[in-house]
Amino acid sequence: MDVLLLPFRWIYRGLVWFANSPRTLIISYLLMIVVAGVLYSHAEHKSAADSVWWAVVTASTVGYGDISPTSFAGRFLAALLISTMVLLVIPLITAHFASRLIVDDDAFEHAEQEELKADVRRLRALVEEMAARQGIAVPEPERPEPASGPGSPAPPWERRRRRRRSR
Repeated sequence: MDVLLLPFRWIYRGLVWFANSPRTLIISYLLMIVVAGVLYSHAEHKSAADSVWWAVVTASTVGYGDISPTSFAGRFLAALLISTMVLLVIPLITAHFASRLIVDDDAFEHAEQEELKADVRRLRALVEEMAARQGIAVPEPERPEPASGPGSPAPPWERRRRRRRSR
């Protein structure tokens, strides 16, 4: 079963890499426009400028109608370009920029996190010292589970596999 899911894992990882870089998003958009324009010019025997114009209008789903495919290859290319843009590229661009707009003002910076960890270590040492004076045993702190544990962010297939193993 894992072998069957392997291509989907690669696609998922590729999409995550792809979506996290505005440079790759913009380059891929431009590349898609150019490639679609070149393929369209060959399929429909149009000029390069008209073909790139058609690709931009089609990819943006505006569809002015001034240039439209007449051959099967041109229509297939149009369907592929529209589907890819609407289902993949535009949502990834939107999600990327939306994630940049959402800022958690309460998030700790690295220096603050290190200061808090140092404070907790000092408090723990103080509690252990006080407990030793009183003759009380201090229980060991619970260690968080590793990143591959049940609460970790993981792709859906990894979470399902963990659930199956734990049953």
